[in-house]
Formats: sequence, structure tokens, C-alpha cells
Amino acid sequence: MSRPVSRPVTTAGRRARPDLRARDLPRVLSIAGSDPSGGAGVQADLKSIAAHGGYGMAALSALTAQNTQGVRAVHVPPSSFLRAQLDAVSDDIAVDAVKVGMLARADVVGEVAAWLGRTAPPLVVLDPVMVSTSGHRLLDADAEAAVRDLCAGADLLTPNLAELAVLVDRPAAPDWSGALSQAAELSARTGAVVLAKGGHLARSASDRGGEAGCPDALVDAAAAPVVPGGLLELPGRRLASTGTHGTGCSLSAAMATLLARTADWAGSARTAKAWLRGAIEHGPELEVGTGHGPVHHLHALWAAAR
Repeated sequence: MSRPVSRPVTTAGRRARPDLRARDLPRVLSIAGSDPSGGAGVQADLKSIAAHGGYGMAALSALTAQNTQGVRAVHVPPSSFLRAQLDAVSDDIAVDAVKVGMLARADVVGEVAAWLGRTAPPLVVLDPVMVSTSGHRLLDADAEAAVRDLCAGADLLTPNLAELAVLVDRPAAPDWSGALSQAAELSARTGAVVLAKGGHLARSASDRGGEAGCPDALVDAAAAPVVPGGLLELPGRRLASTGTHGTGCSLSAAMATLLARTADWAGSARTAKAWLRGAIEHGPELEVGTGHGPVHHLHALWAAAR
């Protein structure tokens, strides 16, 4: 099928609303850091893209030394080299969707913003990596400000709860209702759809009916929302699993691929959530590492091949 129409950034700094056209095999570019243990970053993105029927490409924004127990070191190459990677891809290959992950410095964010402005890819999914699972701020003030500005150039934002609070400059939401309110505020500020994720809520704040809850939701504050009614809640049950490394990377890459392949916001969110649940459940089967291991991106494919 034909490539979706490129969409420029509006004069207000926001991208126009997506007019997505499904493509049977979307070409999806990940702009993110590298995880040598394979569980997060571009390694996770490429497996997630493949699992959902896309052709994955990657431009490295940072190199990390990490494993399932934690990050030991981070090296950020010159932003000019990231620009060279991005231009090399877009000069030759039509890009149907872009997933943006870890951008460690303000100059790196600026290079990505400039490239998006030059190339106007049809779909941009931004996973604003700003706060670690343990609650540590990962970026300095300049980089955080640059990421906030970059949000207006995305179609879908996928922050964790701590990042959502940073982006709207509020304390972390204490419960799911508060998270939805912050997501609506972020959507209104940026013009992007927000995927609110409840996985980091305290159990008492997300439990429903006596069961440990793990809700997610697509939130769209636009006057003419692409999400019907402006809100699609996706209930879920919390899983007890050690295979949770790279869940945020994997989910955002899955959404980028599914949206480019189907042009269906609600269907993409439901499919991605169900797939990630299975990937978390089957993660321990990989027997990778002694800490928080990776999700099993290809669990459905491997099961079908047996």
C-alpha cells in the first residue's frame, strides 16, 4: 500500500493530527540508546517491531554498559554523528514511523527535533525517558526542557507515571484518576495522544475488586480526538514476573509499528497491551541474567514454531 502522507509541524510548534494510512509492512525507525544485554533500548525496539510485522531500523543516540542488574556507564556520541545516522536513513529509505527513546542531552534532542522537522515522518511516537524505575531523574534541566518541547512534535507520548508528572510539572499522581487527569493535561498542552500507564502505581492505588490492577489508557484531549470519546481505558491484572526489563521501550515500539500497519488507535493499543502481557509472562523462560530480565518479545512466534 502507499506510504502515508508526510505532515509538517504547524506554526504553533505542534504537528497536525495524523491522517494515517495502513501499510502492510511498515518501515519503523528507532532513535534510542543501546543495551548490550538486549533487553531495552534499540535492541528491544527492533525485536518489538519485528514481532508486530514491521521492518526495524535504528539510529543510536547513546551507548550504555548495562545488564539485568543495572547501568554501569553511558557514552553519548557527538550529536553530529546522530545527525549523520538519521540523514543516511532518510536520504535512502521511506520511513513510515519513528519511535524516539533515550535522548541524553539537550543538543541530542535538538538534532532529533531538527531532523523530524526536515523529514516530517508520518508518525512519531515519543517515549520520554526522563526518570528511572527507581525514581532517579536521568536528565539535566536543559535536556528536560528540550524533551518537553519535543513532545509537541509527537503524535503519541508514552511516559511512565514519574515522567508524566515531570512533563506537567506536578507531583506524581497518587492514584489512577490522578494519572488520567495528568495525561489529559499533557495531551491538551502538546496536542499529542498520551498513553497513560498504571504499572508503577502502588497496589492500593490501582487495585479494583480485590485484584491487583495494572490499568492503561489512551487519552486524547483534542477537540476532534482520534481516540473515540477522547479516552480508551485498558484494564489489566498486575503480573508477578522477573521479566520486566525494557517494558516501556517495547510497548512504545509496538505502538509505533501497529499504528503504521493498521491505522487503528484503539485496536493498536489493545493488541500491544495483550502482547506485552504475554511477553512479560514468558520473559523468565529466556533465562537471561540474574536481575530483572527481559520480556520475551517473540513468545508468540516461538510458540507457533514449536
